Amino acid sequence: MSDWVVLWEWVQIAARWLHVTTAIAWIGSSFYFIALDLGLRKTPSLPPLAHGEEWQVHGGGFYHIQKYLVAPEMMPEHLTWFKWESYATWLSGFFMLFLVYYLGSNLYLIDPAVADLAPWQAIAISLGSLGFGWVAYDLICKSRFGDDNTRLMIGLYIILVAMAWGYTQVFSGRAALLHLGAFTATIMSANVFMIIMPNQRIVVADLKAGRKPDPKYGKIAKQRSTHNNYLTLPVLFLMLSNHYPLVFATEYNWLIASLVFLMGVTIRHWFNSKHARTGNPHWTWFVTVVIFLLIAWLSTAPMRHRPEEASLSSAALSYASAAGFDEVVGIVQGRCSMCHAAEPVYERVYWAPKNVVLETPAQIATEASRIYMQAGLTHAMPPANLSYMEPAEREAILRWFRAAGQGGASS
Repeated sequence: MSDWVVLWEWVQIAARWLHVTTAIAWIGSSFYFIALDLGLRKTPSLPPLAHGEEWQVHGGGFYHIQKYLVAPEMMPEHLTWFKWESYATWLSGFFMLFLVYYLGSNLYLIDPAVADLAPWQAIAISLGSLGFGWVAYDLICKSRFGDDNTRLMIGLYIILVAMAWGYTQVFSGRAALLHLGAFTATIMSANVFMIIMPNQRIVVADLKAGRKPDPKYGKIAKQRSTHNNYLTLPVLFLMLSNHYPLVFATEYNWLIASLVFLMGVTIRHWFNSKHARTGNPHWTWFVTVVIFLLIAWLSTAPMRHRPEEASLSSAALSYASAAGFDEVVGIVQGRCSMCHAAEPVYERVYWAPKNVVLETPAQIATEASRIYMQAGLTHAMPPANLSYMEPAEREAILRWFRAAGQGGASS
């Protein structure tokens, strides 16, 4: 079992690395093209049908870029499509969701104090909500309500706030905010796959057939691209939130998530205005700081901790009944629980790191894999060995975990 735990850890590392790498590529290209689009200038030397041009310098060379609002008169011989960054980001992100939250649903997805769901029920809600998000968003954008961009953005924000609250009513705090990020990211990636790319293909097909492309396809694609631009920063925050209990484990986590979307708008508005050369709205930074301070204040509300469950899962029960468990409980309580507690006593530690509480045998059995990886196989915990965990104690953790994998019962 210990070998499988190590292998599984590396599968998650590889998936996370891939997800972060592809997300950087997608966000980088998205931010670049938004900035480029906003910075285009009309000049007398523009070719027919060209909308604007921009001169840029990078890496010791100069670049002359021209944009056609609909399409050029003739199809260029070489055309670069920007799509795989988006697809790879969503696919790798869903793989991470599967690895961590679906396969580890009892630990990360479900909180019995919030909703006592079976794993299949929680997973069904997760999948259904992601599909619902795209369908509802797409229908609203295509309706008459979506004809007014300002009205549309306000309506979409109301939906995001409702989803933030709804997720916190069915999932653990960690999973709720992660799912809100996945909900938004699914909309963003589906915009590329279902709207932007198909519309571009229609324009390309018209050019090849000698037809004049309809400008409505470019207009629709631009609207969805703009939505993606304003949603990017909140999604990044939500994806990182699972590392910070002050974000996901507080009473007002849904309200914190809702305010994060407003910060994304204010920050992007400044950059978009700057790139469009329409001024420097410095007030947006003041508003951003005020919102951030409000979020920090909301995070001081009481922390939510997983309650002591009456019964252990089958996996946790195997660890609790393995040889050496009583010894490991004493080690963890002595070396770890001063920080990993509902009310930590270690100096300058005010909440349990990642909201992992290790005060009781049941909690320790539930977190067996983490304890094995962090304090047994590696020396990541305690940090800098501040509680002076002895090599013999780490060996005891290793023996206990491996005994559970071999079916060894406690003596």
